[in-house]
This record gives sequence, C-alpha cells and structure tokens, in this order.
Amino acid sequence: MSDTDSIEIASRRLTLALDALEAAAERRVESDRDEAALAAQIQALGSDRARLASELDHAAARSRGLEAANRAAAGRIAGAVETINGLLADGE
Repeated sequence: MSDTDSIEIASRRLTLALDALEAAAERRVESDRDEAALAAQIQALGSDRARLASELDHAAARSRGLEAANRAAAGRIAGAVETINGLLADGE
C-alpha cells in the first residue's frame, strides 16, 4: 500500500467520522429541542391543573351553598304546607 493510498483511506475514514459526528450533533440538538418542548408542555399542564383545581374548588363551594339554600327552601316549603294543611283542617 502506498502513502497515497494510506492518506486516501485515512481521509475517507476521517470524512466518515466527521459525518457521524455531525449526525450525532444534529440528533443531540433535536433531542434538546424535544426536551424543551416537553418541559413547556409539562409546565402548561401544571398551569391547567392548578386552574382546574381552583375552578373545582369554586364549583364545590357553590354546590355546597346551593345545597344549603335548597335545604332551607325545602324546609320553608314544608312549613308552608303544614300551615296550609293546618288551616284547611281548622276550616273543616
């Protein structure tokens, strides 16, 4: 093998190694970009979760208030029915 052949072989090997290094660097950049996008999605999901938890707390509090108002109204209606029934019974 001549010096020229050795240099050519070494040059091809160097070119292949540089191509492989460049491909690995591109994969790494893409991976970093994907990781950043995933982190942004996780942060958005965390924000959505916090907002939804707050909305759920408000809805649960409103539901409890409505249930209390419903019980109070039902009690007043039951009292009114008893009063009316008492008046009707007295009138008979």
